[in-house]
Amino acid sequence: MGLALRAHAEFMAGAAVRVVTPDPLLPVSGGVGPSRPTQIRQGDLTVRALALSDGRTGVAIVSGDFLGFPSVLGNRVRARIPFLPPQNILIAATHTHSAPDCYGFPDEQGKTSADLKYLETVCDRMAEAVREAWERKQPARLRVASGELRGRIAYNAYVEKFFNPQAAVLQFRNTQDQPIALLLNYAVHPEVLGSDRGILSPDLCGPFYDWIQEHGGGTALFLNGAQGGMVTADNRTADGKERGDWEECRRIGSLMAEESFRLLQGGEDIPDPSLYCTARYIRFPVDSPLLRQIMTASPLKYTAQADGSVAAQCNLIHLGSVQILTIPGEALPNIGRFLQRHMRGRHNLLFGLTNDALGYMLSRADWASFKVYQYVSRVCLGERTGEILMDEALRLIEQSPLPGTEK
Repeated sequence: MGLALRAHAEFMAGAAVRVVTPDPLLPVSGGVGPSRPTQIRQGDLTVRALALSDGRTGVAIVSGDFLGFPSVLGNRVRARIPFLPPQNILIAATHTHSAPDCYGFPDEQGKTSADLKYLETVCDRMAEAVREAWERKQPARLRVASGELRGRIAYNAYVEKFFNPQAAVLQFRNTQDQPIALLLNYAVHPEVLGSDRGILSPDLCGPFYDWIQEHGGGTALFLNGAQGGMVTADNRTADGKERGDWEECRRIGSLMAEESFRLLQGGEDIPDPSLYCTARYIRFPVDSPLLRQIMTASPLKYTAQADGSVAAQCNLIHLGSVQILTIPGEALPNIGRFLQRHMRGRHNLLFGLTNDALGYMLSRADWASFKVYQYVSRVCLGERTGEILMDEALRLIEQSPLPGTEK
């Protein structure tokens, strides 16, 4: 199958995976600060691509097992995919806290543990995965479902019930009813293992991928949601401790997969969805001294605007009745729910940490308002970040056609 878009409107989908586990193992990053050395791995780090086309519009959705994947790297990937418009390539990170640093965090001496050669290899593998997914695309139908995931999966470590248990599942199958891919959109930190156990791992995402594949779901992708401040894996035990081992990753990841299948049983089929993709670049002031220092000292050479702000790509995607909005960082749950309330699909998805990874995104009312928010406020671009995101996202939604009316 060639790389050109087909001339007639026929929905198609394809998927591909590349393993990006470093050999030898590299230190892992759980956030701002120095990376931690590793001795073993549990599961493989992967980059996963989903290619979609309706004959007129082509889109690629990529998810990588990293803490974040900044646009300075994402743009390198896009430059290697000439057959799609750059703005139609969405690149996300699962937010595992057990993968190598993709930000180039500097230490107190200005040094970094980021391996630039490894990051270049990751960019190559991402582009390869997109190319293969595009070449493998075939006529497909979409099944979509939304609802709450049951069981002990996530909670908010700051305010226990301050999180959104809703998830959305997209399943793509060919005309012979064979699985192509399954995408789960849900808000949770994959940090069962964390960065301080000497383990390199996709965390709970790895068992999720494996369960879906083994049970006939096709290639699995995990796209995080509004999981900021601090929606994390519920690995608490009865005595109040936290269980941080691979078996707990398997429990949570497998439960997420089982719940995805359960939701799909009550889902709706969209046999020939229209595909719409638009993008807006949002400018955020960098008021945070910490983030300004990281951007200045990182060997990745982040690009700032003349006024010192940064520009991030925000996408709006329609798949029939499905509307998807991307967020270039970790939005707090209240921002996520606000955006979803103003979206216009029957199923409204938020892809967090997509197209960039600009730290936490808080509303002005939350920023530095509580002691528990001290860290997330420091690792936020500034007090205006949340309002800018919400205002610009609403404009993007309002200026776009209603989902399913594009044909």
